[in-house]
Amino acid sequence: MVFKRLLGSLGVGGPTVDTVLDPGPVRPGSTLTGRVRLKGGQAGFDIEGITLELVARVETEHEEGEGEGAVAFDRFTVGGGFRLAEGEERDVPFGVTLPWETPVTELYGQPLGIVLGVRTELSVAGAKDKGDLDPLTVGPLPVQEAVLEAFGTLGFGFRSADLEYGRIGGTGQRLPFYQEIEIVPPPRYADRVNEVEVTFLAGPDGMEVVLEADKRGGLFSGGHDALTRFTVGHHDSRDWTAEVDGWMRELVEHRASHGSPVPHDLHGSHDDHHRSGPGMGTAVAAGAAGLAVGVVGGMVAAEVVDEVGDFFEDEGEEE
Repeated sequence: MVFKRLLGSLGVGGPTVDTVLDPGPVRPGSTLTGRVRLKGGQAGFDIEGITLELVARVETEHEEGEGEGAVAFDRFTVGGGFRLAEGEERDVPFGVTLPWETPVTELYGQPLGIVLGVRTELSVAGAKDKGDLDPLTVGPLPVQEAVLEAFGTLGFGFRSADLEYGRIGGTGQRLPFYQEIEIVPPPRYADRVNEVEVTFLAGPDGMEVVLEADKRGGLFSGGHDALTRFTVGHHDSRDWTAEVDGWMRELVEHRASHGSPVPHDLHGSHDDHHRSGPGMGTAVAAGAAGLAVGVVGGMVAAEVVDEVGDFFEDEGEEE
């Protein structure tokens, strides 16, 4: 999807800008490539700078309840310092490295309802215009895919995915938000756990996997959240099904012999944090809970795709 916008700050006759991302999903920590296409207007303009900004739709919690909005999480200057002549067409290629914690937007080609975008800002003659906003598709790292496949093999089902504003205490998190992938347990765990939230915090040397389980209450006790964290390498060779099964047994039994317990102020910047259900547009498909995470095909609802487009259109209108 490519949006073409006239530079509003320069009025009629100004240059136009298209940002075209190279096809296919990109992975966290890898290089996003593409080109910024400029077309001169009715006069020459000095292009002082071309900046790409990564933005995400993030859910927030506040005293009045919950909301969502666009959060910028990285910026890159990819060009500038030249004059664009009247009517001139020029392509500015770029290659920028995504943050390791960039959220995953799809699994096996199926969207999860996570909305990311690349916004282009053009600085011309002292004025700035955010003239282009394009959806960004991010696939999982191999180890992320392996962990999710293991959950699927164990019979867990995908429920939803969203981005939460805040920080997870006791971790090396760098972005101002984190991704939660909600899954529901198979029968062997269903009597003890309502659902599990999986968060990946990747870095250049490996990845933290944070698991949060909504545990069922017993006859004389109420339900509560159980939290734990595990560290894995990008190139680890493990029996991931056995590994994840071990993680789950430790989690539901409230032990942490191999993992690291996460402080109970897990979401440290949100003292009143509660487990969020499917947010606006994050429930990828009703009834998908019975499907394994590792077999995502057929789980996409049309309204999710529509909502992704609406978000970018609304963002464009606000500029």
